[in-house]
Amino acid sequence: MTAQAETFTRQPWHELPPVLAALIRSRTEHIVADMTRAIRDEVPAYRRPLDSAVGRDLTESIRRAVLQFVELIEHPDSAQDHHLDHFRHLGRVEFLNGRTTDALQAAFRVGARVGSRRYAEFVQEATLPPATVLTLHEAVLVHINALSNESVKGFLAAQLRSEGEVKRARRVLAERLLEPPRGQERAALGPLAERARWALPGAVASVIVRSAGRFSVPGADGELLSVGRGSDLVLIVPEPETSGLIDRVREAARGRVAVVGPTVPPHETWLSLQCARLAVDRRAELPTDGAFLRVDDELSELYLLRGAPIGHLLGRRVLGVFADLPRGRAARLAETLDALLMSWGRTAPEVAQALGIHPQTARKRLRQLEEVFGDRLGDPRFRFEALLALRTHALRADTG
Repeated sequence: MTAQAETFTRQPWHELPPVLAALIRSRTEHIVADMTRAIRDEVPAYRRPLDSAVGRDLTESIRRAVLQFVELIEHPDSAQDHHLDHFRHLGRVEFLNGRTTDALQAAFRVGARVGSRRYAEFVQEATLPPATVLTLHEAVLVHINALSNESVKGFLAAQLRSEGEVKRARRVLAERLLEPPRGQERAALGPLAERARWALPGAVASVIVRSAGRFSVPGADGELLSVGRGSDLVLIVPEPETSGLIDRVREAARGRVAVVGPTVPPHETWLSLQCARLAVDRRAELPTDGAFLRVDDELSELYLLRGAPIGHLLGRRVLGVFADLPRGRAARLAETLDALLMSWGRTAPEVAQALGIHPQTARKRLRQLEEVFGDRLGDPRFRFEALLALRTHALRADTG
């Protein structure tokens, strides 16, 4: 089947007399001028100077449509692929120039109306049978409808291709943001964000949606970047503290487990994800009925978890003195040391209140700590290392 047969399911120009083609051809430029003027008057999108790119494209397309109509009258079964390719290209150009199919189809309708009126005048001028006008109007409508359809096909194909390119750019941008930096250099994000049609924000947060399946945030997918990680979905949320997007993500994630990393500059998006992932991993069990968790209040624990092997080594060096003590006594002294380090005045009453024991018991334990550690209890470096060791030990116990 030819392109013409596929495009024109009805071919009324077989019934039009060849003399009509000769009349139209001889006055093509006048007809083109009339159509161009009417379209520019009635369709604002084409109200541009005739010597502009828009004006030239408009005039050339109108001229081609008129000449194709003449060819169809003269040779009804001739190949029309070259004309159809032009109007598909016209649709692509319209999309790339930011215009719409509404404007394009409106231009075709105006052109058809002007053409029908002028062609009817030629029928009278050539004293053709009045019934010819009916066939002529049908031929104009079939012709202009076919050209309009071809242009829309070109428009939609260009739109689909553009959307595909934007989606690919958004995926690449998301992967780039979530990739830890190598060395001190930061990759330029601006050009990639522009291709992804994503306004680069001042701050972002990474969100892990567990077992996401088909997950979307109604009305916000264009604002969020997303990338799959196994069965989980990672969202990159711009301006999480002010945009209201976090609340919309929370609503969409109802019934699922979602973990929100801390708010960071865009070049640290990977760090926000890392924190969210650590927060997930530290929990042996997650609620089966869904939960929305934020990790801002547990950054110190996540920091220690990240360096847990070093923390364990530090713990053996700092707290190794407890190894030779009976387990119960070692646990009580470790607990007391933690309370001492966390107190402001380092007094027995403060330690007693923190542990829920009698002040006299606290004093006894503090004397035992002095026997074990001596002057190191007053050394800021030791106190810092001991606190890290105790916290790492506690985290290890919590995570098994």
